[in-house]
Amino acid sequence: MHTTTGAHITYRQFWDNAARLAAALVEQGVAPGDRVAVQAEKHTVVLELYGAMIIAGAVLLPLNTAYTEAEVQYFLTDARPVLLVCDAEKAIALAAVAQACGVARVLVLTGDAENSVERLRDAQMAGLAPVVRTGEDIAAILYTSGTTGRPKGAMLSHRALATNAATLVEHWRFTAEDCLIHALPIFHTHGLFVATNVIMMAGASMHFLPTFDAAAIVRLMPQSSVLMGVPTFYTRLLDQPQLPDAARAMRLFISGSAPLLAETHAQWEQRTGHRILERYGMTETNMNTSNPYDGERRAGTVGFALPGVTVRIVDSETGMDVADGAIGLIEVHGDNLFSGYWENPAKTTEDMCADGFFKTGDMARRDADGYIHIVGRAKDLIISGGLNIYPKEIELIIDDWAGVDETAVIGVPHPDFGEAVVAVIVLAKGAGLDLAALRAHLSEQLARFKQPRHYVVVDGLPRNTMGKVQKNVLSATYRDLSQAKD
Repeated sequence: MHTTTGAHITYRQFWDNAARLAAALVEQGVAPGDRVAVQAEKHTVVLELYGAMIIAGAVLLPLNTAYTEAEVQYFLTDARPVLLVCDAEKAIALAAVAQACGVARVLVLTGDAENSVERLRDAQMAGLAPVVRTGEDIAAILYTSGTTGRPKGAMLSHRALATNAATLVEHWRFTAEDCLIHALPIFHTHGLFVATNVIMMAGASMHFLPTFDAAAIVRLMPQSSVLMGVPTFYTRLLDQPQLPDAARAMRLFISGSAPLLAETHAQWEQRTGHRILERYGMTETNMNTSNPYDGERRAGTVGFALPGVTVRIVDSETGMDVADGAIGLIEVHGDNLFSGYWENPAKTTEDMCADGFFKTGDMARRDADGYIHIVGRAKDLIISGGLNIYPKEIELIIDDWAGVDETAVIGVPHPDFGEAVVAVIVLAKGAGLDLAALRAHLSEQLARFKQPRHYVVVDGLPRNTMGKVQKNVLSATYRDLSQAKD
């Protein structure tokens, strides 16, 4: 592993650190099956924590670094971790949150403080021997929001993570000779599991970047072989003048977490000579489909079901498979599936079919050649910059604002992020709107990526004969609102 600070970390060093950190976690009272929450900026010590929890048999609970204290409080209350790890600058504020939620200890990630993860690791003379776990034991819980605005924890087993990583290593032809440019966040399935697990299983190396930096990525391409990114990466990299020469050394560019525009696909091939490989997955299922490594990587599609994964497209009313070309709901089956939602059996039952298939909520069609085209979502999920945003969560907060009668939150096309959040607001009769104050309120309640980029005040929302708000009409009306990069 190569870091931007110039450090070079070998596998021996990494796993030695992880084993000593596992021993430190046990000293802190962490037992097999316990949850450990981590909200910290991208750092190699966070990866060591992931390894340490595998060794100690604990369950990783990664939290988006953009989450507010109010959002973190929900996750700590729901998952009941025994430990919270955070950055030093957030320690005081999050310690109060943790105490209110009954979390026993708060550690800071790095530094010389007595409660520093680094310091506790380095104080260990020897590492912990791995605790025996079965494939069905839970390795991580990743929270994914619902349309009710109440996030739910997807439990990911060792089996699900290991088998999916092994499939991707083979399907994408990873070897120990590969070097990945890792610029993704590691609180998300894409960066934490798809990227990291694949590299470790292949025995490959990676350039571990703290954030996305287009110029830095282009500089690293001659020393690398693979880039995994979200569509935003590729639109921004296209602006780099040195891209065509730098990309010659690369063997593979992979995109996921949000739909890649066919236009971006074409521009990338024209400038670099490479065709981006697009794939499809989600928190509950890991990776489901991929365009082929050999053969046509068809723009606008997510390819075929991965080996060991069964994908069917069914009619929403009958549950029967639809004909090729017809649109239906995607359902998935395989060892890649999650083990259910944390302490939410009702939601687990609702989202699972009787025969073990998972209802993804995504809509798609399969063309005559077998390629799968994602055409939309059964629910009104917004994906911006590869991150999921559920409108109901935002609507509930805005609806409580003084003077607001009702709100509809929609996603509109954005050339950089895929989709931008728009809040369409109806005010009560005679009321005004202090937009600056509302923006400030939302910044305290919601992570930045969830906050609307645009606000539109209207006299009323369009409705069908049943009184349901027609978000499709709003999306069509305001689809050009965010066409310029902002």
